Amino acid sequence: MTTLETPGPTVGVVGGGQLGRMLAEAAAPLGVEIVVLDPTPDCPAATVAGDQIVADFDDEDGIRKLAERADVLTFEIELADQTVLERVGDDTGTPVHPKPATLETIHDKLVQKRELEDAGVPVPPFREVSDATDVREAIDDYGAPVMLKARTGGYDGRGNVPVESKDEAEDALESVAGPAMVEAFVEFEREVSVIATKGYGETATFPIGENVHEEEILRETIVPARSSDAAAERAREVATDVLEVMDGRGVYGIELFEVAGDDAESEILLNEIAPRPHNSGHWTIEGAHSSQFEQHVRAVLGWPLAATDLRNPTVTANLLADVDQKREATLHNVDRIHETPAAHLHWYGKREARPLRKMGHVTVCARDDEIDVAELLETARSLEDAVTFRS
Repeated sequence: MTTLETPGPTVGVVGGGQLGRMLAEAAAPLGVEIVVLDPTPDCPAATVAGDQIVADFDDEDGIRKLAERADVLTFEIELADQTVLERVGDDTGTPVHPKPATLETIHDKLVQKRELEDAGVPVPPFREVSDATDVREAIDDYGAPVMLKARTGGYDGRGNVPVESKDEAEDALESVAGPAMVEAFVEFEREVSVIATKGYGETATFPIGENVHEEEILRETIVPARSSDAAAERAREVATDVLEVMDGRGVYGIELFEVAGDDAESEILLNEIAPRPHNSGHWTIEGAHSSQFEQHVRAVLGWPLAATDLRNPTVTANLLADVDQKREATLHNVDRIHETPAAHLHWYGKREARPLRKMGHVTVCARDDEIDVAELLETARSLEDAVTFRS
């Protein structure tokens, strides 16, 4: 039986960015304290978390201090070192969720795809490449373009390079600058994602979201996705199958391609997995009966999961720094968001604006059945366009 007292249980989080900040916001009403570890003093999570340990993500002494203060360890960034987490967890007896083995799988996209394919999860054709000849052979087999991906370290489109012709193979490999893989280019109808949670003896999925990317960076998420009921159900099934492969409790952001099939029914292919709350799940804070962050806290502690039903159609737009070079983070025209009914601003508290850096997001929720997602998307985009980091 779960009981609460003051102070309540503590979750130690490796990473103190915006995800750590929103985890702390969600944990407080549950009576749960968050302590974060992050190398940046006064990181975004520091103002709402109970405390911050200033240390690198692979600093064993720092992670050991975190474990000694926590009932469970988790992470909000894949830069966490799985070997250190496993060793510290074993030494201190502090459980780590998701398990470090899952983090090891996720770190290498080639390993990730192989394990998922072996488990029967549908993925685009892929292969390991070591030189330009391998890339050219992949173009022969898959057709051009192909997508060249860094096996480790890429996020927000970094490390993903479309190769339009064989002549581009060498330059593309140089830009990736490390171990790489190639995927067949997927002509998709839309990119979608499912925020799925693996709890203690149970799983839960949020409604499917439709994602809009520009320059490989997520700009908007639309819920419900403009997919057929059959495609949405298939996406949920694939996400549930992915959870079977993952080891350890927590929230997983599962990115998918919806592809038109030969029989007019959409096919769902896995793109990538994040073993943590995900940008495409921010809509859940206002748009669902529980947020992905509350679910993650519940899951890692082994508590029962909450309801994931959609409250109302919802659109979230990321607020990216529209600057040419780094500068002090000052967002102008914020009143436009505050004056808009059912618009919710989330400011991440980052001190420095850099080109296309995620600085916050705005969520717009429908207040009645007369408003559809197209209208919500138009409102969200108008608010995104109204605010600026330029003086």
